[in-house]
Parts: sequence; structure tokens; C-alpha cells
Amino acid sequence: MITDEKYMQRALQLSQIGLPYAIPNPSVGAVLVCKDTIIGEGFTSAFGGNHAEVNAIRSVQNPELLSESTLYVTLEPCNHFGKTPPCSHLIVESGIKKVVVGCTDPFVEVAGKGIEHLRNHGIEVIVGVLGKECIESHRRFFTQQTKNRPYIILKWAETADGFIAPAEKDTKQPVWISNQYSLQLTHKWRSEEAAILVGTNTVLQDNPYLTTRNWYGKNPTRLYIDFSHKIDEKFAITNGIAPTICLTESLPKNPIPAVIYELIDKNKLPSEVARVCLKHGLQSIIIEGGTTVLEQFIQANYWDEARVFFSNIRWKNGIKAPQLTNFAIEKRLTIEDNFLTIFQPNL
Repeated sequence: MITDEKYMQRALQLSQIGLPYAIPNPSVGAVLVCKDTIIGEGFTSAFGGNHAEVNAIRSVQNPELLSESTLYVTLEPCNHFGKTPPCSHLIVESGIKKVVVGCTDPFVEVAGKGIEHLRNHGIEVIVGVLGKECIESHRRFFTQQTKNRPYIILKWAETADGFIAPAEKDTKQPVWISNQYSLQLTHKWRSEEAAILVGTNTVLQDNPYLTTRNWYGKNPTRLYIDFSHKIDEKFAITNGIAPTICLTESLPKNPIPAVIYELIDKNKLPSEVARVCLKHGLQSIIIEGGTTVLEQFIQANYWDEARVFFSNIRWKNGIKAPQLTNFAIEKRLTIEDNFLTIFQPNL
């Protein structure tokens, strides 16, 4: 079992490499081992491309070793025809005799059928090695499949005395609470999620781009709220660099060409955001504020993770940061003079 965990851990590392590009597919990692030596590795290609198992098998330089090898894969191999043929069929055809699976796939077209197909063809299958870690790795996919909504991350930075933004500003630029390393980490997070959301005031006050300027990776789809059509083409969020969706109650007289408009019920913001995300195939979303928007998700208990940067800065006045309720602390990290705390809701 220790050996199985070692190679599954490597598969989990690989799964994170493909994360920014695999969505809406789960980003799976796969490792092929022959006589305690890794002979092939793979992770899920960009959507529509090869799955991890295919990439791992094709990476093997000596295919004759496959019949003596064990395949480690973080998620149950698929057994249906989608954009690609079933991975379980390829595994059988390759001659692999043993497969170690991290966790089963909740998608109705798979849901145990991949494992069943392998076993029906004489392949030994072990399920549940580092199962908790594998489910965590695929939490975006699992949330969409089991809760019919995107995985929701709340994110903000606050001062030591509990403020998220100044009460007044002279320019339409962000006032930074977090340091440059925390900012870079935030851009990395953006590259890993399908979408990002801000409210009207955040756009008006900060004029954000909501891109991954400080990290190599794809930009998320940008969502912003604008019920009164205050945001026009002068704002960076309308620049067309990334897909952009305006959540509103009515269509504007002069729609912005680079923006998609979605009509929502502003009294049901959290569930409406989820509905729009599912409509556009967005499996996860970061809610970046401000306080009014964040607190609607908190009060509705409609979130999966909160990532909060605490700073040593003190302002004495300003806009108060959101207050989480019914939570557990999952992790604490120090990033120079910032303190990152990751919260999870108590279910």
C-alpha cells in the first residue's frame, strides 16, 4: 500500500499541471509503473484532447512493458464515447493487468462502469488509494456533478483592523492590502478557475482587468454585476481580452460588443450566478468582492472555500470586510507580511 500511495501521489501532482486547461473535464493524473520504475506519465489535455490515461500510455517508449505494468490514475477511467473514445477500452487493449484508482467518477455515464469494464476483462482493480486526496483534487468536477453548481471560492484581503477597502478614493485604481507575492498567488488562482466575479462598485472604484497578468496561464471568464448599466467601454473589464459576462436585470440600449449579457434576478444572486455559470460551462468561480457581493454568498451558505489575506496594515476606517459564519480553518500560510487563511464551511 505504501508503494501504491507513492505513485498515486505522483499522479496527483500531474493532475494539478493540467488543471487550468482541462475544464470542464476533471484534470486527471496517470502514472505507469513497471518493476518499481515509472515508464509513462500523463495528465488530461485541454478540453477535447486526450485524457490522462491515453497520454500516459502513449508516452511509454517500450510498449511491450505495458503487460507487466500497473496504471495509477486519480479518477476512474471513463467507459463512454464523448469527445474521445473510452479510456477503459484502451487500457484493456494495451495489455495492462492492474489498475489502481484514486476515486470513482460521479458522472452518470461512468459511475463505476469503467471499473466494471476493466474487471470484466480480467484486470485487477484497486480503488480508494489516497481517495480523500483524489476527491479533493477533483473537487470542482465533483461539486458540479453532485450539487449541480460550480465550485465557489470567496476571496478577499483585509487590514489588521478588519477593512477590505477605503471609504473614499481619489483614483480608479485598487488600493493594495496584500503584498506582491500574495498578488501573484491570486493571479495563479485565477488561472486555475473557470470564472471570476466582481460587483458594480468594484469595477467603478478599481477598474480591474481580472486577468492573469502576473502569472502564466489562461484568463478566467469575467463576470460582473451591473443592474443600472453604469459600466461602459472605458472600463478594462470590457476590453475583450477574456470572455466577459454582464449580470443584469435588463438589456442596455447600447450593448458593449465584447460583453455577453445575462438577465438575472438580483434577489437570488448566489443561485443566479451558479445558473449562469452552468449555462456557460463554467465549473468553478472566484468571488472577488466587494463586501456586499461576498456577504450574499456567505449569508446564503453558498460557498465551498474562502481564501483571505490578512495584512499588518491598519486603516482605522473604511469599508468593513465580510464576516464568515459557521466555518472551519483548513490551512494557514505566511507570505512575508501577509497571513493567508483558507476557510471551509461547516456542513
